[in-house]
Amino acid sequence: MRQSQLFTRTRKEAPTDEISKNAQLLIRAGFIYKEMAGVYTLLPLGFRVIKNIERIIREEMNAIGGQEVLMTTLQDPKLWEKSGRWDDSVIDVWFKTTLRQGTELGIANTHEEALTNILREYISSHRDIPAYIYQIQTKFRNELRAKSGIMRTREFQMKDLYSFNADEAGFRAFYEQCAQAYMRIFARAGIGDVTYRTFASGGSFSPFSDEFQTLTEAGEDTIYIDDASGRAVNKEVYTDDVLAELGLSKDAMREARSIEVGNIFPLGTRFPEALGLMYTDESGEKKFPYMGSYGIGLGRLMGTIVEVLSDDKGLVWPHEVAPFAVHLVSLAGNNSDVAAEAENTYNALTERGIEVLFDDRDARAGEKFADADLIGIPTRVVVSEKTIAAGGIEVTDRKTGSTELVPESAVPDYFSND
Repeated sequence: MRQSQLFTRTRKEAPTDEISKNAQLLIRAGFIYKEMAGVYTLLPLGFRVIKNIERIIREEMNAIGGQEVLMTTLQDPKLWEKSGRWDDSVIDVWFKTTLRQGTELGIANTHEEALTNILREYISSHRDIPAYIYQIQTKFRNELRAKSGIMRTREFQMKDLYSFNADEAGFRAFYEQCAQAYMRIFARAGIGDVTYRTFASGGSFSPFSDEFQTLTEAGEDTIYIDDASGRAVNKEVYTDDVLAELGLSKDAMREARSIEVGNIFPLGTRFPEALGLMYTDESGEKKFPYMGSYGIGLGRLMGTIVEVLSDDKGLVWPHEVAPFAVHLVSLAGNNSDVAAEAENTYNALTERGIEVLFDDRDARAGEKFADADLIGIPTRVVVSEKTIAAGGIEVTDRKTGSTELVPESAVPDYFSND
């Protein structure tokens, strides 16, 4: 991608009505565009980040046996009436719409009912389970007050996986597999060292659940952490009984602010019972499968990365989620030799499969460096009269700020080993 052809551009100031750091930086750097409260468009750079987050999640879900589908957004009220969740007093974030002939439909905020109903056609025997089915899809929730930038919105992408096991033991085994996969996702996204599996309330789903909470002062939650075990407890269930059950002591726990970046829930047989999903076990007895649900909001994860890793200059993307691996900055001015060397470097990198954002604009060096810091691509490569005279290119690590001169002859191996 040549930066001169990128239709978006950076800006010095964020909109005055945007108070969250994640949205301020993403708007200023040209990653997102705010349509209205709680609704954001992903621009080219932001779309590339989300697709990388999606790739990481997909790889980890596939690795534990997940099968990907794409379910419908429009929902049949009859299914939700069976589970008791159509009423707005039960789920208060519904968006609903009415067809011309007066039929009311739901706009999906989650998919337990829809998938359980689908599986009535495909699960009848113990040979048909376990089944681990997920999607990465746009969800809609009528939040009373959309806030926290892209971390709490009315329209967002979510990975939701649903597990169906023959019994609770099988469910628990997969539940732990999924918890481990979540921690791998957050590690690959660059926030694993500040993300904790956190014991929490199950809300309307179950008595308890597990959240994955990332430490940041911008967080909406308060958790208590036991550093020795690496476990945490959400403030809402931080009681003596819960701590005793988990084998934790208040004396060893510290308080912290955090953002929930994922959650996993035991659902038991609630939805199979409501929707009539049964299987026949080895002895011929009819049983309800044991179910779980597992969610990660892609935009919420993206916003959390920004909150945790950005600095006073701008965004700082981890390698696996960055929109490009390299930000190539040409300081050619009117020097044709520098321009030619920058083109050669761009071609050499792209031919090796390295994704490059090439700042070939006719702009001042200070502007280019400020934009590079704001955009936050992990590695910056500078081609200038100075680097040509030294026989190489200047490589800067965005996170650490460390800079080195890489000889021209060593460039291919340098980036191959990155």
